[in-house]
Amino acid sequence: RTIIVRLISTAQTGFFYTTQRLRQGPKLSAVKYDPKVKQRVLFVENKKTKK
Repeated sequence: RTIIVRLISTAQTGFFYTTQRLRQGPKLSAVKYDPKVKQRVLFVENKKTKK
């Protein structure tokens, strides 16, 4: 089973990505591009979204 989660930028810009992960898997974190600061920053899982 998978759930949809929101990855929020640690640059405090309010930019986010949504992705899927396994329900019982570890929390996600990823280095992705944030267009508001025009560089790659760390994104961490903040909350689950409703399907």
